[in-house]
Amino acid sequence: MEYNTERKHLILREYGRNVQRMVAYLATIEDQEKRNSYAATLVELMKSINPNVKDVPEYDHKVWDDLFIISGFKLDVKGPYAPPAPEVLVKKPDRVVYKYNKIKFKHYGRSLEILIENAMKLTDEQEIKGAVIAIGRLMKSFYQTWNKEEISDQLIMKTIERLSDDHLKMDLEEVTEFKLFDSSRKENFNRNRPRPFHQNKNQNRRPNPNQIKRRR
Repeated sequence: MEYNTERKHLILREYGRNVQRMVAYLATIEDQEKRNSYAATLVELMKSINPNVKDVPEYDHKVWDDLFIISGFKLDVKGPYAPPAPEVLVKKPDRVVYKYNKIKFKHYGRSLEILIENAMKLTDEQEIKGAVIAIGRLMKSFYQTWNKEEISDQLIMKTIERLSDDHLKMDLEEVTEFKLFDSSRKENFNRNRPRPFHQNKNQNRRPNPNQIKRRR
């Protein structure tokens, strides 16, 4: 009995040992045209064995590359693509360059700093005030998402001033009195208006003759 430990190293496990044996036999064929024909047939067989390759872009090119990799880059056949270089197995991918931004308060994230930077570009006082209120409510909701205790309006205002280098300021007493940083607060300017007087709907209504007859 032959054990797997005694067999040759399996180069690409997804194709199995039989494909590796056929590739080895393919290298022993002396006729160039016959070898090319067998290589094309073997590539189609490899596609059927590993159908997941079809989901990969340029899967046909990949299977041909796998054929040369299994042969140890020693197979002499003419395919539709140039054979890959042996360095592809040891070549490391290019390092992805990331933008590293030093975030002062990581629990608020970089997006909040971008909002504050955009608010600093505003010139209208009402727009600046509205931006500070919106940022304060957002910060309070972020904090309450990850913490059970409440955060004070004073701390939120200090954080906004620090992130904006003291460009965005607001009266703390106004914020606290009207609960401007409370995300559940709804702006309803008609709540304190006096309701208009409505006359009784039945005051000038004419009596229904049928109702009069029933009363009699």
